[in-house]
Amino acid sequence: MPTDVVMPQMGESITEGTITKWLKKPGDTIQRDEPLFEISTDKVDAEIPSPSAGTLKEIKIAEGTTVQINTIVATIDEAGSGSVSTPPASSPAKAETAAEPAADSATPAAVDTPAAVQANPPTTGGPGTEVLMPQMGEAITEGTITKGLKKVGDTVQRDEPIFEISTDKVDAEIPSPVAGVLSEIKVPEGSTVTINTVVAVIGGTAGKSAAPAAAASSAPAPVAATSATEPTPAAPASAATEGERVRSSPLVRKIAKDNKVDLTKVPGTGASGRITKTDIVSHLEQGQKPVVAAAAPTSVPPPAPAAAKPAAPPPQPGELVPMSKMRSIIAQRMVESKRTSPHVHTVFKVDMTRIVKIREKEKSKFEQRNGVKLTYMPFITRAAIVALRKHPIVNGSIEGEAVRYNKNINIGIAVALDWGLIVPVIKQAEEKNFLGIARAIVDVADRARGKKLAPDEISGGTFTLTNSGIFGEQFGTPIINQPQSAILGIGGLNKEAEVLTDKDGNDSIAIRSIQRFTLGFDHRIVDGADAGKFMSDFKAYLENWSEDIG
Repeated sequence: MPTDVVMPQMGESITEGTITKWLKKPGDTIQRDEPLFEISTDKVDAEIPSPSAGTLKEIKIAEGTTVQINTIVATIDEAGSGSVSTPPASSPAKAETAAEPAADSATPAAVDTPAAVQANPPTTGGPGTEVLMPQMGEAITEGTITKGLKKVGDTVQRDEPIFEISTDKVDAEIPSPVAGVLSEIKVPEGSTVTINTVVAVIGGTAGKSAAPAAAASSAPAPVAATSATEPTPAAPASAATEGERVRSSPLVRKIAKDNKVDLTKVPGTGASGRITKTDIVSHLEQGQKPVVAAAAPTSVPPPAPAAAKPAAPPPQPGELVPMSKMRSIIAQRMVESKRTSPHVHTVFKVDMTRIVKIREKEKSKFEQRNGVKLTYMPFITRAAIVALRKHPIVNGSIEGEAVRYNKNINIGIAVALDWGLIVPVIKQAEEKNFLGIARAIVDVADRARGKKLAPDEISGGTFTLTNSGIFGEQFGTPIINQPQSAILGIGGLNKEAEVLTDKDGNDSIAIRSIQRFTLGFDHRIVDGADAGKFMSDFKAYLENWSEDIG
């Protein structure tokens, strides 16, 4: 019985890898755990062991090719019988072109979501591309298809969403790995299946390629890297040169597309010069002016804008509605947190008048300069970061009988969704300036609402902000996001009469902009004195704001 060998996930933030060297050839006998091939990612180079003993039957991906995680790269015949296939002949230059479409900064961008595919003949007969249930994180073993966005017979473009899934960690839209016709849906809505299960088929005898006939030539057109199981011809020389020069992930290409950035102008620090998310974010934060990239000739039209999705009908009185997967997980996590941490809350009243005046004066110019609206959240986030630097215990967590003083400040921003709540994380927030924080908040919130977050973007937080004050409340008592030790609740901003005392001790009453902030903290690790000092410094930073907002 053949065993599929897939590109492994070498960490939560890794979505693709490059096969640098095959250590075996078709026909070789291999033992379980014997090194089979070498890979390179943005973070690590590694030898990948064989998942089973047998004979290497087929190598599907050539050396030098970059593919997404969970892509099938080879098959092993456990019985040691059957014919073997030779590896696809591809030079490194061609392989890289296959992995990175020409002028990818102008190509419709994929979300940073692992969409594992396998270009094998489907059950309907004829060649087609199988769409697999992707692995949305190392600890995720299954996913639920909550909604199909396309029906059989529909034409889909590469990277166009074809269905929605829900897992323990994230709800996401899964893009099509290739352009073509949806020829088969194998798993109905509401079904929960394990990762790598075939859920749909693109193309095959039931459908034709979506690319117009004008694209046909003596050489086949390049195919998507995620389904590259056969050698891919090189693109025209000029396009190939462009594709080889720009290496990046789907998320990087999306950020570039949204900000009209020419990726050829962004230096890459990843493996083989690959542009990472950190590279492009740093490029934007350094005040680089976006450069509109020249569009490369293409025969496949960009995907049409998705039609607005109708809102779900509100529940009717007396109706019993099952919890969604996300709602159920939220319920479990909240109960677990209350059971784990002895919660204590302290409320501080902060005079935000100075911040309000700065924002009113600068908001128009700030948006014109930076393309981002100036809200109160980056002010609050920066003040929290400053206070966390002074009081690292509030940024800590308990591990067994020890306290982990986290090296970085990873700020979670709670985002309310129509279907629940999610907390995307801004990693290494202490390294960002005010503008970087402002951009990051808008970015993660927008992608959370659009179901475009990657699994590693909702994990690894060390401190959380939750802004329920936008609904008019004075303050709340939020529940800690485990395994963190504290959460900051942001109350409503209101004008109130306050008693002010001048330097001579004279009192007066004035109208001030007042906001209440609640620190919820785990009393196992944070004492009341720690919480009070943290909040005092947080309050002082806001009331005496002097930082340049950019």
